[in-house]
Amino acid sequence: MEDMATFLLRMPQALKRKLEQRAKQENRSVNSLLQTMIENELESLKQIDTVTSLEHRQFIGQVISSKQIDQENGLVQVNGIFYRYLIESNQNFDSTKSYIVIEANGNILTLRPVVL
Repeated sequence: MEDMATFLLRMPQALKRKLEQRAKQENRSVNSLLQTMIENELESLKQIDTVTSLEHRQFIGQVISSKQIDQENGLVQVNGIFYRYLIESNQNFDSTKSYIVIEANGNILTLRPVVL
């Protein structure tokens, strides 16, 4: 048997209730549910790392000025290539802000406003 570790995890009460409800639906303990969720997430990240797209490798973390964004056509220009874009949490475009690329999914980049 593998050595087990214990750590304290803080979360909102609402999230805890959701986890408890899901665990109950699956006839499992919250601990077992969380362990499986973490294992699945780490495995999926491992798979993503082995088949990472050019966009993901080159653009994640790159800061984009508002001048590179064509709001009218829904495009952003990154390294000379135009991509569709989404702004995190469906925020409105703000021409006074710069944005950072936080996700690349096919030809769609997700941007987050840079907070200074």
